Amino acid sequence: MQRIKIDPNKCTGCRQCELACSLKHKENTVNPRRARIRVFKVNGYFIPVIAGQYTDAACNTKCVVDTQWGLIDLCVICRASCPQKPVFYEPDTGFHLKCDFCGTPPNPTCVKTCNSGALELIEWPE
Repeated sequence: MQRIKIDPNKCTGCRQCELACSLKHKENTVNPRRARIRVFKVNGYFIPVIAGQYTDAACNTKCVVDTQWGLIDLCVICRASCPQKPVFYEPDTGFHLKCDFCGTPPNPTCVKTCNSGALELIEWPE
């Protein structure tokens, strides 16, 4: 199974991944609100977050993590599939957006356009 590996230490905040994703999913339209990836700025650092189907249930605790960047509320960077607070919506319909790896076989546009190496398509053990 393949996954997109995110290295926030390499992210420069250019947001090319957002633009490329939105263009891929809505021909001739660049609108980052349509992207299945978003880049959040937390304490001066950029963290790419992909809309994925990785959360099975709602969080039952509030989680704050102490990182090299300071305290970070994980609700800010949680996978966008949280059933309680999804953050990726299609602007016209209101439907939740999920990463589809840009088709089958996976060919993610965000990975191809990431010049800093913050996004990488890797094999993930099942």
